[in-house]
Amino acid sequence: MAREGSGRAGCSRRAGARGGGPWRPPTWEVSDSDGEGPAGAEAGATACGPVEERRAAAEERRAVAEALRPEQALRRVAVRVDAALLEDAGADILLEALRALGCEYHVEPQRPARSLRWTRAKPDPCPRTVPSEVWAADEQDVLLLLEPEEFLQGIQQLTQTRGPSCSVPWICPESSTSPRLAVIGLDAYLWSHQPNSQEMRQPESTSVARAAVALSWPKVEEALVLLQLWAHLDVLLVASWQELSQHVCAFTKALAQRPFRRYRESRAFSFCVAGHRAASERVASDGTGLRGIWWRQIRQFHRVSPTVAHAIVTAFPSPRLLQQAYRSCSTEQERLALLADLPVKMGEGVRPRRVGPDLSRRICLFLTTTNPELLLDLGS
Repeated sequence: MAREGSGRAGCSRRAGARGGGPWRPPTWEVSDSDGEGPAGAEAGATACGPVEERRAAAEERRAVAEALRPEQALRRVAVRVDAALLEDAGADILLEALRALGCEYHVEPQRPARSLRWTRAKPDPCPRTVPSEVWAADEQDVLLLLEPEEFLQGIQQLTQTRGPSCSVPWICPESSTSPRLAVIGLDAYLWSHQPNSQEMRQPESTSVARAAVALSWPKVEEALVLLQLWAHLDVLLVASWQELSQHVCAFTKALAQRPFRRYRESRAFSFCVAGHRAASERVASDGTGLRGIWWRQIRQFHRVSPTVAHAIVTAFPSPRLLQQAYRSCSTEQERLALLADLPVKMGEGVRPRRVGPDLSRRICLFLTTTNPELLLDLGS
């Protein structure tokens, strides 16, 4: 009792010290030690858990972005050049272009000879959220350079002995992959080997000359189509080493960006980035949250209550499903009235209502019209 009385007296003295104002009940403050113990520790772990998960997810996204960045990806691509190509004077143009691009290149013997091969290394450390198939190398990243004479001899053999027993000269039977072909200066070679009237009266001396005479540009184009459709071989025709170097650099850049494209295509919803918000709705990479955005989009129409939007989203969980329903309608009036009779639950003891023809018409026009100046709300 004495303790309680002294407490009241202390309150009266404090009230008097404040100038005789109205008495206020004492307020209780929770100290830092009140959260200690099992209950406080559990609450703290619950509060810190989502924060740590978001921080770890953000760090993982930064690691993925850094690993897939074009500058970093280009440094992990190496072009392996066959040593036999250095015998050509124009090979210096190719090596200088690769050096200016910023990727590695190695001069070493390759099979087949006079070929270029691309290899790509995985980042270290490799992000855990990126599937392993994203970094898979493509065995068909081989470019075989041919001289015009060799190419003409090969396509002449192909066109003369076409059939089930015919074999493509540049494909190894033991290999399951086929390289792409590149021919430098074929146009100039054909023009320089066109026979004049005197040479046409003289018999050809070599098989190479016969190949050059027999294969004109229409025959070459026919052979190119045959190689692509029957042998699945792509042929690159370039006029100079400078043009070939531009193609090699462009292909190297595309190869460096291939892991990013594969990673984007491997996700269920590649257009959604986990952690980003749209209309205050969190959208995950698996599509969770898109239905809430569809609900908010319907709520943006004038005079649309939450229950009406919920009824529409329940019947058509996505805009694509509603558009498919519109396309299945046979007449325009059927499309405009598709949502009119949709029931809306108002609660217990309340008579249910419908979406109505006005909102049904506005949503239909919003999803089907091609006129950007069309006024949806006639009452506005």
